[in-house]
Amino acid sequence: MTEAPPSEAPLVEIRKLRVDFPNPAGFTQAVRGISFSLGREKLGIVGESGSGKSVTGRALMRLLPGSARVQAEALRFDGIDVLAASERQMRALRGGRIGLIMQDPKYSLNPVMTVGRQIAEAWLAHNKGGRKEAREAALSLLEQVRIRDPLRVLDSYPHEISGGMGQRVMIAMMLAPNPDMLIADEPTSALDASVQAEILKLIEELVSARGMGLMLISHDLPLVSRFCDRVVVMYAGQVMEELPARDLHRARHAYTRGLLDCMPSLSAPRPRLPTLTRDPAWLEPQR
Repeated sequence: MTEAPPSEAPLVEIRKLRVDFPNPAGFTQAVRGISFSLGREKLGIVGESGSGKSVTGRALMRLLPGSARVQAEALRFDGIDVLAASERQMRALRGGRIGLIMQDPKYSLNPVMTVGRQIAEAWLAHNKGGRKEAREAALSLLEQVRIRDPLRVLDSYPHEISGGMGQRVMIAMMLAPNPDMLIADEPTSALDASVQAEILKLIEELVSARGMGLMLISHDLPLVSRFCDRVVVMYAGQVMEELPARDLHRARHAYTRGLLDCMPSLSAPRPRLPTLTRDPAWLEPQR
């Protein structure tokens, strides 16, 4: 089991988590007995599409379909047993203590509500106050995520703002209840490179300033190596390797090495990128 730094009590404890989805022939194993913990740090979870990264994050928030079969020796957030928690407890966790930043804001924001109203709604769900206080809080949150002309954006609809601005709005909504942890699921994949850097820098500064934990789900290994403290590498629902992010270039597992070797480089161009060769032994249960 990969663990949070010993100086910190873990916010998240996951031990032997399994998630299966039904299919006509039985069940498909999406997550196969993974274990790790997360403190108030930046943890990157990387791997190919279908490796179980997003499923793991949604299992922690209990946001998977009712047909999913979720089992674990431990699935805890700050000591709360997520699998045994009541729906009332989970509503306090979701959006309250755990914020989820989705991949593309245009699919996450309500197109018929103004930005300010949506942020205010998130604030009111977890704070006491009236509409005036909620609007003031929404304006303050837009300022915190460094949106220019926040008063104008407050009364704008999602289609009237850019993708980068929409992602800042999503971050503001997730910060409204002052959470202990953020799960960022490919938060910059729909943005261009320059905006990606701005959004990641913003998330990093907010996480550090507020002392939150961060689970960053991404395909981008170089980005994770620069941005996170630790990295968990997943393949086919299993953890292949865990290491400090700064040491990602020294990874030992053949799968991690293969992912790194497939990355293009401007400093060392190649006529053809190698293809990752998968070993059937990787699918054997990890010890």
